[in-house]
Amino acid sequence: MPTILAVDDDALSLSLLELHLREAGFTPLTASSGAEALAILEHHQVDLIISDLIMPGMDGFELLRQVRERYAGIPTIVITAHGSVESAVEAMRRGAYDFLKKPSNPEQLQITIRRALDYLHVIRENEQIKGLLKERFTFQSIVTLNPVMRQLLERAAKVASARQTTIAIYGESGSGKEVLARAIHYAGNGLPAGFIAVNCAAVPDHLLESELFGHVRGAFTGADHDREGKFSLAHGGTILLDEIGDMPLPLQGKLLRVLQERVFEKIGSNAHFSADCRVIVTTNRNLTNMVSEGRFREDLYHRVNVFPLSIPPLRERKDDIPLLCEHVLNQLRQHLGKQLPGISRQAMEVMLDYHWPGNVRELRNCLERAAILTDGELIRPHHLGIGTAPSSATAPHSDMIPDAVTYTLTVPADKLSLTTLTDRILAITLERCGGNKSKAAQLLRIARKAFYRT
Repeated sequence: MPTILAVDDDALSLSLLELHLREAGFTPLTASSGAEALAILEHHQVDLIISDLIMPGMDGFELLRQVRERYAGIPTIVITAHGSVESAVEAMRRGAYDFLKKPSNPEQLQITIRRALDYLHVIRENEQIKGLLKERFTFQSIVTLNPVMRQLLERAAKVASARQTTIAIYGESGSGKEVLARAIHYAGNGLPAGFIAVNCAAVPDHLLESELFGHVRGAFTGADHDREGKFSLAHGGTILLDEIGDMPLPLQGKLLRVLQERVFEKIGSNAHFSADCRVIVTTNRNLTNMVSEGRFREDLYHRVNVFPLSIPPLRERKDDIPLLCEHVLNQLRQHLGKQLPGISRQAMEVMLDYHWPGNVRELRNCLERAAILTDGELIRPHHLGIGTAPSSATAPHSDMIPDAVTYTLTVPADKLSLTTLTDRILAITLERCGGNKSKAAQLLRIARKAFYRT
C-alpha cells in the first residue's frame, strides 16, 4: 500500500485530503509545514508527496527544491487554492510531477496519484535495470588471467572517462568486442544516457544513413514522418558502430564530418544537430588493408583509430579457458536452475585442444548446450559437441584464402544473366563456408552484407 505525505498549513484542507487518501486505499502521513514534512521524510519511506504551494515559512517551491536535493525520485504533486497557469508552469519547471487546484476533486486526485505512482514504478524499474546492466557489463565481469588481456582492460579503464575520444575495438567474431564497449560505457563516470548499438553490416546501404542520422518527413519516398536516428538517441551516452568496415564509402565521408565537427544533419534537413555522445567502433577486419585497397577512407581510419584496443582470440589466451568455464557455469547455474558440478578433466583437455574459431561466444554456447544435456554429473567430452581441432600452430588462420577455387554452374539459357550467376556464386560460396557469411565474404573479397539477399 503506497505511503503518501500530505503537506498543508490549512488544518481543514489537510484533514479532508487525509480522508480522501485513506478512502482511496493509500497510507497517509500529514504535515502542517515544510519543515515538519522534511522531518517526517527522515524517518519514513514515502512514495509520493502532495504539497500546498502557498505556506508560511517554507513554501511549496522551497519544499520541492529540498526534496529533489535530498530525496531524488519521490514525485511531488502541488495542490493550491492560488492556482494559475504561471504557478503551474513554475512548479513543473522546478520538478513537480503535476499541479492541481483546491478544492481537490477526489476522483481527479486519485487519477493523478495513480499516474504519479506508475511513473515512480517506471523510474525505479529503469534504475534497477541500469543497475543490473552496470553490474553485468563491467571490467570486473571480464574474467582473465592473461597478461595481454589484463593490459588491455587497464588501457580500456583509462579511456573510459574520456567521453570525446573515439575508440576502435578490433577482434575476431565472438571475442567480446561489444562486451568491452559496454564496460567502457558503464565505467565512464556514470554516463546519463544509454548505450546504442548499430550493426553496419546488417543494415542495407540505402537505409544506413537514415538509421544513423534520421530523416525528416518527405525526405524520400516513404518518409511519411520524421524519424530520429541513432546519434540522436545516443545523445549524452555512447553509440557503438559495429562492423564499421562494412560502411559504404559515401557514408564514411559523412561519418568523418560527424567525428570532426561533432554535428550531423538529418536526411532532408539543413539543420545541424549536436553529436554529443561517445563513439566506439568495432570490426573484425583489417582496416589498414582496406585503406590500401581503397575500401575504407584513410582520413576516417585515422579519425576512428584514436585509441585502438585489440582483443586477442581465445586460442591465443587458452590460460583463460578454465576461468571462463567456471564464470559461465556460475551464470548457467542461475539461469538454468541446475546443479552443475563442473567439467571433467578429459572434457577440459578437449576444450584446451580446440581451436575456438568462434572465440568466447562459441565457448559459452558450447557450455550452455553441455549444461542442458547433463543431469547432475560432470560435463564430459561427449556433452561438448566439439572435436579435437588443430592447435593454433597448425590451424588455418581465418585470413588465409585458398590458391584456387572451382565452381561448376549450370543455368538454363532463358534464365542466364549476370544477376543469376552472381546469386549462384554467392549461394555456393556460402554453402562451402558452412553458412559463415564473414568467411564467404572474405573469400570473395566483398562486403558481408551482400549475403543478406541470398
